[in-house]
Amino acid sequence: MSKPDELLVDVAALVESGHSNQMSLTVVAGGAVITGRLAPEAVWRQRVSEVLADSARLSEFSAVFTTATRKEGPPTHLHFHVARILQGKVGIPETGGMYRVAIEDIGAWTMGDFSYSDH
Repeated sequence: MSKPDELLVDVAALVESGHSNQMSLTVVAGGAVITGRLAPEAVWRQRVSEVLADSARLSEFSAVFTTATRKEGPPTHLHFHVARILQGKVGIPETGGMYRVAIEDIGAWTMGDFSYSDH
């Protein structure tokens, strides 16, 4: 998207201001379909930092995610948690992951998240 969708920017701003993690969203970015819940950037960074801190091989990267400064202006990225990249009949990873997606890279989006069922 050459100019980010203003409605999507407004949704992201509302998530940021309300510190809510209950908004489910599905986006298409770079040909990938990502589905999950949005989190405020600070909450997302904290969770990523915690996961890295618990890793024997990656703990040194933990601090990078705790030293965020709030930028002025509208949000430029969506921060997904409990999210999956949809491919075929599966979501990767099954348990959900943490994704950061530039709003300007989103070509399509819808409210809610998708899940698959074999029934």
